[in-house]
Amino acid sequence: MMILTIRTDKPEAEIGLFDDNKKLDYLIWEAHRNLSTDIHKKIKEILEKNNKSYKELRGIALYSGPGSFTGLRIGAAVANTMTDALNISIVGGGGLDWIETSIDKIQSGSSDKIVVPNYGASANTTKPKK
Repeated sequence: MMILTIRTDKPEAEIGLFDDNKKLDYLIWEAHRNLSTDIHKKIKEILEKNNKSYKELRGIALYSGPGSFTGLRIGAAVANTMTDALNISIVGGGGLDWIETSIDKIQSGSSDKIVVPNYGASANTTKPKK
């Protein structure tokens, strides 16, 4: 079962490609302010590098937080949109073993349907200048 993992809660974004519990590939890159444009390229890159297609994906495991407001929001938007478009499962998770736990849930037929980020605190937004 082909599963994509996505983690976008910090400046270094991560995506992984797993066949069941076997890690096929894992990319970590300095995303910073380019996350929203780079994540799509990186997903395509990891699939092509491993001779896989979007149609082969059966689930997405998403790190849901806590972490960066903008990073988590971008990751959730990408993952939720992909799972809806591909009609596949999505599971959000946190903690050190989020990948293993999320993959196990997807393999057992579980799906969150949509993952809402857990920011860990209220968003720290700036006030308008006037």
